[in-house]
Amino acid sequence: MRIDVLSLFPNMFQATMGESIIGKAQENGFLDLQVTDFRDYTTDKHNHVDDAPFGGGAGMLLQPQPIFDAMDAIEKETAGKYPRGRVILMDPAGRRFDQDYAQELAQEEYLTFICGHYEGYDERIRQLVTDEASLGDYVLTGGELAAMVMIDATVRFVPGVLGNMASPMGDSFSNGLLEYPQYTRPADFRGMKVPEVLTSGNHQKIREWRMRESLRRTLHRRPDLLESASLSREQQRMLEDIKLDEDPDVPD
Repeated sequence: MRIDVLSLFPNMFQATMGESIIGKAQENGFLDLQVTDFRDYTTDKHNHVDDAPFGGGAGMLLQPQPIFDAMDAIEKETAGKYPRGRVILMDPAGRRFDQDYAQELAQEEYLTFICGHYEGYDERIRQLVTDEASLGDYVLTGGELAAMVMIDATVRFVPGVLGNMASPMGDSFSNGLLEYPQYTRPADFRGMKVPEVLTSGNHQKIREWRMRESLRRTLHRRPDLLESASLSREQQRMLEDIKLDEDPDVPD
């Protein structure tokens, strides 16, 4: 996968994206991550990339020229190497990013992220993009942190990055539910013992326990997820049993 990022602060990506899973993905050839400082493409003699909005108003807007020229340069460099992929504008008004969105983006060969700053964008910049994305209902200083979160979550689904593709598919939210509790050695730590079923070797009972605890945790912490989760009949029965066990006065 190739990912290009347009940012005024490329050092943020160099410091963060060279570590852990993303760093290894680049070392192993699964990810080609390139960050372009679009200030390098400004034609303003003072290297300004922003200006006051027409009609007045608070704050400054990113000008279209540096971003358009940076995109032209990137397209020229990648021509014939990658199909024109999706271009994602980081914007608080965009589509809410979630696990499904990450899996969707991981199917692409080529992604470009445009990170904003200041008050906003000149509206004409949106002609370059296919997606507008947001992490949530809050405002960050710039789009860099949001882009890094999206890249990290997306690259996990690229085949080969984690080695075992069961890992990302078992993460919280991948099946619409929160992940079940997990344990490792020692089996007894300061009197806190691992549930016996996990050391029983009975894979069927372990599967059922994990499914039940995933449902229980989701019910307690994120009951809103259950409203849209596609539960099997087995899961539906388990969920009803959990509710009955915890509140026996609830009618069937």
